[in-house]
Amino acid sequence: MTESVRRTGETSPEQRMPEWDGDHARTDTMTGDVDGELLGVDPAELGDEDLIREMQSLHRTRLDTLRHATDSALANHLRRTAELETEYLARHPGREVDPSRLREG
Repeated sequence: MTESVRRTGETSPEQRMPEWDGDHARTDTMTGDVDGELLGVDPAELGDEDLIREMQSLHRTRLDTLRHATDSALANHLRRTAELETEYLARHPGREVDPSRLREG
């Protein structure tokens, strides 16, 4: 929790959203719908190009969603990002790591 949240007594999105479950938001069913609304194509059904395009779209809108979206929209954004990134990592377990991105220890 950040200092500003502690100081003002406001709660974080994780604390405000009853569907929050740590790293992602819970959905009402295994099919990925919340309140009967379909929330995207199953990532396993996307081709590689579509998967990358979907992740790029989510990352492009991340800050705006975090700062200005409703709790339910933020929860959906977090859930969808986790689904897509999990699928990407499952497809590319040996992805190339750029040595310039490593921290010196």
